[in-house]
Amino acid sequence: MDTIVNHSGIATRPIVFGVYRDGDNNLDAVQERNVSDFVKSTAANPALKVIAEDTTSLPRSPFDAGDLRTESSIIEDGRQHVIRVGPPANMSDRRTLANFVRTTLEAKASDPKFAGSKVWLDLVDHGGGDGGGLQSDSTGDCMSMEDIAGAIADGKAAFSRSHPDGDATVTGVVANQCLMDTLGFADALSRAGVKYLAASPETMLAPGVPSAKVADALTDSGGDWPQAVVDATMRSRYGIGGDTYHPAAAFDVLDLDSTKVGAARTAIHAFNDAVAALRRTDGGAELLHDVRSDVRSIRGMVRFDHSADMPWHADRPAEAVYRSVADDERLPERIRDAARKAATAIDGLVLAHRESSDFAPFDASYSDAAGPTEHFPVTRKSYDSWADAGAAETHNGFYDAVDGREFARAVGAYSAKEDAAGELA
Repeated sequence: MDTIVNHSGIATRPIVFGVYRDGDNNLDAVQERNVSDFVKSTAANPALKVIAEDTTSLPRSPFDAGDLRTESSIIEDGRQHVIRVGPPANMSDRRTLANFVRTTLEAKASDPKFAGSKVWLDLVDHGGGDGGGLQSDSTGDCMSMEDIAGAIADGKAAFSRSHPDGDATVTGVVANQCLMDTLGFADALSRAGVKYLAASPETMLAPGVPSAKVADALTDSGGDWPQAVVDATMRSRYGIGGDTYHPAAAFDVLDLDSTKVGAARTAIHAFNDAVAALRRTDGGAELLHDVRSDVRSIRGMVRFDHSADMPWHADRPAEAVYRSVADDERLPERIRDAARKAATAIDGLVLAHRESSDFAPFDASYSDAAGPTEHFPVTRKSYDSWADAGAAETHNGFYDAVDGREFARAVGAYSAKEDAAGELA
């Protein structure tokens, strides 16, 4: 790939970075820097071109505070050029994101300086694990995980129709949202042709991922770029109430290679089937109780006080869960071996990782949060508790492919009512 020499005389690789920010929520003011920081960043880094779609109600002449609108801009060489201002777009609509993906690919294709660049997308908004994200206050909508990935595929397809010889590759996604480091989201993005996912398994402190710092790390032509992206996030600090905190309790870059993701899907499917088969064996009820206790021993996400009504307690660090089962000498070797294989396959997805053993804002340890989460309910109440509100974690390609329902049935966590609600979500 072509390189661009920066102002320090260092060769860098060009990146087109698409920032899709939905400020139609309570985070508008604090997340504004995920766009505006790029003015300074691109002034120092000529290898970075930013395409931004920003729905915001912040004051900018001639708009007053509270005037919600969508601003489309190009940020390059230290200047933000607003090319279009229109009525507020529904950023939680699959078509809106698809159009942005197409626009970002077209911006790359039309600029000879960036013709050979990689394209990354930065999705800035609320997130809800396998329940989806990109939540809009005005419409009350939340884009499902499958629709986020589907929108990327739609945008790539639209670009290819008008540019048959063009490069429609979307190299990576930065999920600048809470709780989106999940096996389900990784699986969906991989099926859409995305190669990498950078995300946190836990809720984050706004403004979340430091977009400009991460984009700078991606332009570094040498060294370990996945670890540089993780470090750029985990070393950042934000001031809150006189204290300063890191934005994330844990953060990963995942390799979404289809062979690797397929291997993880196959291994998890085999584990779930092996556990489900225990129902038909002598002593199976006791063994299933042991499996359930192993899963329960790994804390789910949202590890902070006053979160009992939130659904993500069943989203547990997947590798830690499978290691817990694999280490349980009460269980048959076939179950333990299936768990080892699942853990190994998931570990193969993790290119870079850092976690906090004592994340101060939540006063909790995340030392077991190495890699993505998986939805592991162990009670009917936690099966899919927000499905009736339109955010389902059990109706997606990954959960279906690995027989997640059969595992939930086996350990006594299946809820027919919540499953039915998820089907309609």
